[in-house]
Amino acid sequence: MTTNHGVVSAFDEVNVFFDRAAERLGFGDGQREMLRRPWRELQVSIPVRMDDGTIQVFAGYRIQHNAARGPYKGGIRYHPDANQDEIRALSSLMTWKTALVEIPFGGAKGGIQCDPRRLSEGELNRLTRRFTVNIEHLLGVNRDIPAPDLGTSSQTMAWMMDAFSQIHGHTPGIVTGKPVELGGSVGRDSATGRGAVYVTREAANDLGMDPAGARIAIQGFGQVGSWTARIAGDLGCLVTAVSDVQGGIHNDRGIDITELVRYQAESGTVVGFPGTERITNEELIELDCEILVPAAIDRTIHGENASRVKAMVVVEAANHPVTPEADDILNDRGIKVIPDVLVNAGGVVVSYFEWTQNLYQHQWDMGRVNAELNKIMTRAYQSVRDRVARDNVTHREAAFLIAVERVAHVAEIRGFI
Repeated sequence: MTTNHGVVSAFDEVNVFFDRAAERLGFGDGQREMLRRPWRELQVSIPVRMDDGTIQVFAGYRIQHNAARGPYKGGIRYHPDANQDEIRALSSLMTWKTALVEIPFGGAKGGIQCDPRRLSEGELNRLTRRFTVNIEHLLGVNRDIPAPDLGTSSQTMAWMMDAFSQIHGHTPGIVTGKPVELGGSVGRDSATGRGAVYVTREAANDLGMDPAGARIAIQGFGQVGSWTARIAGDLGCLVTAVSDVQGGIHNDRGIDITELVRYQAESGTVVGFPGTERITNEELIELDCEILVPAAIDRTIHGENASRVKAMVVVEAANHPVTPEADDILNDRGIKVIPDVLVNAGGVVVSYFEWTQNLYQHQWDMGRVNAELNKIMTRAYQSVRDRVARDNVTHREAAFLIAVERVAHVAEIRGFI
């Protein structure tokens, strides 16, 4: 599972779980290869004039993994590590994620290798527009619908929509995660975190754990992590630790998340929040708690630290935060791992709601969005739980069995295999 440079391939790691599912389902080599390999990969060069007048060229990608079940769907991330292998792995996860929650999409992912924190708003605007023009021939409301991801936002989607619309006419449904004023859905910003909390609630109930008073540590306090923290409080969970790129904070008696959000908005970090002790991101993973939520970057729980995780359950709000080796270690230790393809699907579910609203030009209210999200996430969790019991497999293995089976079935009906 290494690249030519000796680095572990994220795509190969993701496919460990796909291969296990394909083996159990009895797929032949050709069927496996058709489902594993992305259908289309595009790499583009993105020249951008910077504020100082120089020109910098960025690498961008849009990888379309599978569209057997519907149009390609997946976010656009801006990150220094958004290389072809990572984008390919994430596009694959989107295929299984949309199938697991039974929304009519396939899987794709896009990205630009850059550090958005080092770019001005004007530079980000020009970068986004040039990237959109370079990939617009792949996009369409019934073809491929991007969304925000790590390092991007509703503003990024507004720029993408505008750039596409300048070529094809006003097309709000071309992206999701837009500002509400441009046809975005209410509840989209909080959707991934809210969905993660719905799944956490169901998992806690199955483990006989009362969420009220359960200690939860959240690695990452961006959009996903911060909303997870806020909404977990509604269940009575005690958020005892959070972190961002600068480090983490801990208070075993609980952190006031409302005040922390205000503090972060003013200071730009969670570090230094009054009444907490400073910890590292690595130390947060190993804290004594009931629920651990990795909600930052990939592969933060690995073979070297999995044996020191003390949580009863790991809830993967980030994409691919647990390596296959760590997954096996955690399961052998009796620690339940609720997989990313289930936990963080709330974002794409509400993106589906947004896409539907755009097609019909009708706005849903917050009550309907949250009720429908709760229904879909709960149903998906229950299908995984039932497969765990039926086949005596882990939650991740059950999720992949369900998702791969659904994609393969539709591909067969359509005559692909």
